[in-house]
Amino acid sequence: MFTPANFLQYTQWSGIATLVIAALTVLAFILKWALRFRLVGATGFMAVLTFGLFSLSLAPLTRTVIPGAIKYSLIYDNGSTQTVIAVPNQITSSELEATLRQAASNLYSVGRSSSREEPNLTIRARTVLHPEPGLSVPFYLGQVKRSLINREDPEMNIEIYEDKLAQLPTANS
Repeated sequence: MFTPANFLQYTQWSGIATLVIAALTVLAFILKWALRFRLVGATGFMAVLTFGLFSLSLAPLTRTVIPGAIKYSLIYDNGSTQTVIAVPNQITSSELEATLRQAASNLYSVGRSSSREEPNLTIRARTVLHPEPGLSVPFYLGQVKRSLINREDPEMNIEIYEDKLAQLPTANS
């Protein structure tokens, strides 16, 4: 996993390369080389790359790991207050709770908009059941509501639909 220190080191090397290419571009204009305009593009690209690496050194791209959580897929996200994740249909109540906690942490973003009516992010967990060939039914297993304002929300509301979990097929069937 890359750390901010790694990105800072990459920024330094990229900055040096940008300065070298910029100097080469100035030299190309002085000597009227045919590729001088291509070097302008390369210099601009390197400057954007350097800026991007620098911004990654300020804010790490880390994901929360909750023990007991299983892998999930993001199915729907309106960018505001509603998301849906998909989990496998072989899941236990404790795994679902840990997965909902992990999704609530990973999907939090200061860029999500809220309103006075709905200041919370709602993450619903679902699986897909196939009761008969050719028929797929989405099956909601639980949800978590967390604050859109506070990153460390101590009052997350996690609901596990135990009756729905009991209807899931077992590993033996």
